[in-house]
Amino acid sequence: MKMYILIKDDVPLGFALVAAAHASLAAYLKFAAHDDTTSWLAGPFRKTVCRVGAKEFERAKEVADHVVLTESALDGAEVAIAFRPRAEWPKMFRFFALYR
Repeated sequence: MKMYILIKDDVPLGFALVAAAHASLAAYLKFAAHDDTTSWLAGPFRKTVCRVGAKEFERAKEVADHVVLTESALDGAEVAIAFRPRAEWPKMFRFFALYR
């Protein structure tokens, strides 16, 4: 069981850190009642944070059960997307670069 958080690669580091924290909480709150979220919380509740380009970000929005985060200090730009925890992920997620 894992939650993925994708951060756009053009987001400055300080905003990216805040976006990742907010994304985790937003996804938990949105999907708290889902059976997969309950299983995820039972532990260990893994999260994978990836850095993606604009095209990858837009393509990832096609995957169900997500929440998009914006940043008011960046004129409301979309900065992150977090997905409901699940055991199986679409193949494209294996190719996203880890945020380092």
